[in-house]
Amino acid sequence: MRVPSFVATLATGGVVTGLALWVSNGRAITIEEAGRENTAWINATIIGIPVVVLISAVIGIAAFLALRYTRFGRQAIAVGAGEPAAWAAGINVDRTKIIAFAASGMLAAFAGIVLAARLSSGSPVLANQLLLPAIAAVIVGGTAITGGLGGVARTAVGALIISIVRIGMTFVGVNIFLENMVFGAVLIAAVAITIDRSKIAVIK
Repeated sequence: MRVPSFVATLATGGVVTGLALWVSNGRAITIEEAGRENTAWINATIIGIPVVVLISAVIGIAAFLALRYTRFGRQAIAVGAGEPAAWAAGINVDRTKIIAFAASGMLAAFAGIVLAARLSSGSPVLANQLLLPAIAAVIVGGTAITGGLGGVARTAVGALIISIVRIGMTFVGVNIFLENMVFGAVLIAAVAITIDRSKIAVIK
């Protein structure tokens, strides 16, 4: 329907969250003992390194290599830089977008599994407070909201910066309800700095 990707993502997220709340009757679901045995490896350590850190490293490296060295990665960057040029170059833009959304959804689902395993419970609203910091991490990492500029390594740096900000605010005693205000301000500032205004004739 040619809905902007950002709007489609947020809207679909709202629909799915509402469906999940309906199915779960709006309550958290505790993982029983048998289920914890299946996810115990996620909370384990290997040679002193938490498995979640190793999982993040493996996925990050795989995503970095896929974006930089595969045909799909090059096509995704081209589509982000400019769809008309991508169409002219013979790239199947719709297919590239669908694959990108599918990969994003798969990784989000895997992150949900890891989070649920660590907390031994699952809830549709468990990670709501992570949405704004996640968006801010991508933008702070230098990914342009207009597309065509960014990467996995940059996003990793942005995530580290946001994590340091979160830890710092907790350390100095900033009210937890004010954190989203800070992330919102950071997001606006980051977008203002990184947006490529040459691609947008009119800012709406």
